[in-house]
Amino acid sequence: MTSRRTLLKGTLLGSAAALLPAIATASVGGSLLRLPAPVGPHHVGMQRVHLTDPARTDPWVGGTRELMLTVLYPARSIRGFSRAPQLTPDEAVVFGQYAPLVHPGLPEAGAVDWGAVLTHGYVGAPPLPGRRPVLVYSPGGGDSRTLGNTLAEDLAGHGWVVVLVDHPGDASQVELPSGLRTTILTGPPDPATFRTMVDTRIEDLRLVLDQLGNLPLASAIDTRRIGLYGHSAGGTAAVYAACGDDRVGAVANLEGYLDLYPPAGFDRPLLLFRTDGFEGAARIESSWSRLPGRRVMLADANHWAFTDYGPLVAQLHRAGLVTAESRAALIGTGDPRVKLAEVGTRLRNFFARHLV
Repeated sequence: MTSRRTLLKGTLLGSAAALLPAIATASVGGSLLRLPAPVGPHHVGMQRVHLTDPARTDPWVGGTRELMLTVLYPARSIRGFSRAPQLTPDEAVVFGQYAPLVHPGLPEAGAVDWGAVLTHGYVGAPPLPGRRPVLVYSPGGGDSRTLGNTLAEDLAGHGWVVVLVDHPGDASQVELPSGLRTTILTGPPDPATFRTMVDTRIEDLRLVLDQLGNLPLASAIDTRRIGLYGHSAGGTAAVYAACGDDRVGAVANLEGYLDLYPPAGFDRPLLLFRTDGFEGAARIESSWSRLPGRRVMLADANHWAFTDYGPLVAQLHRAGLVTAESRAALIGTGDPRVKLAEVGTRLRNFFARHLV
């Protein structure tokens, strides 16, 4: 594959922006963009965390490697706290420019107010007492952590702590304390770029594992019960990061290739989840063929049905801003809320069985 490397080569732009006021929805062609609400018994709290790794040089721009995390958790109370937007204002602008380049068929820049989409996480809400198992999530290549909100909120609403990890450099946009960092990608990465991307993500995930006991919510995290899950390149990185790391009790790979390195001696419980519509199915099956693990097929779905693109693209299609062909190519033909609910249920059951 040829990389269309770029205009957006990991530059830092502007200063950190304040969060939007809590508004109910995003207006799109007379319709309202909403993320599905979590159905667990708990409200969801949310905190953002900035990490640095002084021992590592950022492979894309040099300097100290930095990460941004979102930590979601079951909240004791949400009284007096506000729901967070999915994207900050500056992130929303870049996302609107980037999304149709990477996913042809999505609305052009300016057609959607992406900054008005709300999550169901309440910023700073106090956690429920007690220590809980933790799941660490790595998003797909080129995607930001914010596209994993719906699954993470479902897990947190059912009692888990979930850490969403952004990987600056390949994530479409990440707002760091120093400003906005944008992606080096505007198309599929070539093999060398993909290898650098995955290797960097592996080290990012291991940094997060190292720092779980130092996070602001460390008192809510049971570091003896850790799972990793990831979508696409994030699923690839999650499996490789767990190899040889006894801290990780189980891994779920949501349609990520595993042919970069042989995952020799992988002995953790492994969930291998794919869609029936993904064009890379043959390569997926080949790369998974020698791995033990539970295989699950998500029917009437395509690659980004595992993410917030599912419900958002379906709503854009209903509003006439995405064609039926583009919808099917991105998320499949099934009801994305039903598909995400199925993925959430299977993830909960898998991790509950193996992180005891």
